[in-house]
Amino acid sequence: MTMSRRNTLKLGLAAALASGLLTTQATAQSVSEIQSAGTINVGMLVDFPPLGFIDADNKPAGYDADLAQLLADKMGVELNIVPVTGPNRIPYLLSGQADLLISSLAYTAERAEKVDFSDPYAAVRIGIFGGVDLDMPTIDDLAGHTVGVTRASGQDATLTPIAPEGTEIRRFDDDVSAVQALLSGQVEAIGVSNIGMKQIREIAPGKYEEKFEMNRFQLAVGTRPGATEIMDYVNVFLDEIAESGQLNELHEKWFDEPLPEFKPHGS
Repeated sequence: MTMSRRNTLKLGLAAALASGLLTTQATAQSVSEIQSAGTINVGMLVDFPPLGFIDADNKPAGYDADLAQLLADKMGVELNIVPVTGPNRIPYLLSGQADLLISSLAYTAERAEKVDFSDPYAAVRIGIFGGVDLDMPTIDDLAGHTVGVTRASGQDATLTPIAPEGTEIRRFDDDVSAVQALLSGQVEAIGVSNIGMKQIREIAPGKYEEKFEMNRFQLAVGTRPGATEIMDYVNVFLDEIAESGQLNELHEKWFDEPLPEFKPHGS
């Protein structure tokens, strides 16, 4: 977001809130209503570390939790994390059980028909990950090598149609089995998300590296359709913490790597 766009949004929001001219749909709660209530209810996955999980003190934690807390602080309200699952998070939002979603929600055209998406705040990257001595900088270099993936996963769906002839793809029933196959030498590389890459680096520091990226899913805050005031507020907030460096600090804290560059949704 440009400086002029951010300033315009700030002025527009301030004027609208001051004059009381903003109207909302029954399902599109306003910023002032959330502030009057004193609490923002944020839907979040709590089983998807490092984005969202329950910590040793039995409290929600992770990248999404930290981001939600920063947003609550900006609004001057208390944060209430509403635990959601992948299947029920959008219904929770649309039914009013959550004011918005910070729930590792990746933008897709299908989801955009149901909810509105903010600017991206993180990305889940799918890449090829293997030993540091393995020369595999492009997809064409997979030919003649064994690559593991979790069966029917995003990694499988991404790799299978683009793998060159001569690539031996071995499929495993779950992520743990695929990672174990890499660590034990059953495969030379695996298709895995950057979240999985971080976990492998912690298990075997200095032994493996990302070879190249295959796909990327951008994560964004979800709001109810038509909740334009809240969406504008969230986008201003995201732009501010990106420019201040806070967002990058959070990303490095939880992913051990800098914030990636984002593309406009759908591009």
